[in-house]
Amino acid sequence: MDMSRSSADSSARPQVELGAAIDRLDVGRYQIWIMALCGAMVFLDGFDTQAMGYVAPSLTAAWKLERGALGPVFSAGLFGIMIGALAGGPLADVIGRRKVILAACLWFGALSLATVFATDLNQLMALRFLTGLGLGAAMPNAIALVSEFSPGRRRASMVMIMFCGFSLGAALGGVAAGFLLPSYGWTSVFLVGGIAPILFAPFLVAALPESIRFLAAKDNRHASIPQILRRLGQTPPEGAEFVIAEESARGFSVLQLFGERRGLATLLLWLIFFMSLLDLYLLASWLPTVINGMGLSVTTAVFISSLFQVGGTTAPPLLGLTIDRLGFFGVLVGVFVASGCAIATLGFVGSEVAPLALAVFVAGFCVVGGQGTANGLAASLYPTVVRGTGVGWALGIGRVGSILGPAIGAIMLTQKLDRSSIFLVSAVPAFIAACAGVCLWLIKPKLNNIS
Repeated sequence: MDMSRSSADSSARPQVELGAAIDRLDVGRYQIWIMALCGAMVFLDGFDTQAMGYVAPSLTAAWKLERGALGPVFSAGLFGIMIGALAGGPLADVIGRRKVILAACLWFGALSLATVFATDLNQLMALRFLTGLGLGAAMPNAIALVSEFSPGRRRASMVMIMFCGFSLGAALGGVAAGFLLPSYGWTSVFLVGGIAPILFAPFLVAALPESIRFLAAKDNRHASIPQILRRLGQTPPEGAEFVIAEESARGFSVLQLFGERRGLATLLLWLIFFMSLLDLYLLASWLPTVINGMGLSVTTAVFISSLFQVGGTTAPPLLGLTIDRLGFFGVLVGVFVASGCAIATLGFVGSEVAPLALAVFVAGFCVVGGQGTANGLAASLYPTVVRGTGVGWALGIGRVGSILGPAIGAIMLTQKLDRSSIFLVSAVPAFIAACAGVCLWLIKPKLNNIS
């Protein structure tokens, strides 16, 4: 395939505009490989993030705690994830996506392993906060890296397929917990969740490239760019300079999220992330406990709760392909309306295993699918120079909601609200996210390259 060139005379260096070059590509093996590596990393992220929810009933019994007493522990971990996302995105816009991903993977693996040795709630809170720093830094940079290797027409589906790794990790975490907890206790889940990222990190070191767009933004003759292009199936001209036809960095990166007519869109995106992650973590944290309180065993409650993440795993590929064909906004609004309806339905399903499992699966499909759609939108909204910051801050602001979600769940449980009331309250944030999506849809003519 010919590369684009521009030169004023024969002595000028040829230029390659990387955005156009990547957009002309079909999705090839190297892009799938990058997506798979990032998907595996967020798989481990999902396993570790959700581990606390799965061990909560067993840990509550082992430490003789009151129901709801682990709420501060959930919130501490999510507060760490928030700080990690807010810091990790801007840091990656300076030093690169790859370095932050590698450091985050090792960090949350080591701290998850250390959680095995916690002996009281204060230690558990501190360790979950520190683990969260790594978990929070990993996700926005995985999203940014996959986005920056994706052709524009396939960006939504590639980002959302990669995001399946998170849901799959969380779901298999429930399956693993169901087998591990009866025989080995709550510490076994964190043991597995700690060792796996540490073992996986060398594969990332050996095989994960830096974002080609990030490299061009920092140095338009970076030696790695031609090598990466060749792996993508293109041969650049000798001595070429590589450019990206996007705005350049100007000042404090967070302020740039409000430049180029993006201010209102950024605020609406933050509201969507806030409400979406509030719901996701409220349900993910307390579903095992609520289902266990319906008279089902801990093992059954954990297995049924894991279907929430199984449903979430099936959603992003289907929604991503739909977005590639129809655009973001109709899908975004529709999936959040469906989320609110599905969550409310959980309050009226009986304790029979089959219908309860189906309802949990559908709720997971809608709730996690809504978050995956929001992730893809965030990756498409911002240019390369602030993409890590844009995705990181959207996730970071959303993590405020994820902190409040488990806390709200703990309050509802300690106040002994009935199950139908708990899930009706939990449905409200999804409908608010849908309303914010409608507002974002109305201003879409002001946004570049998003339909």
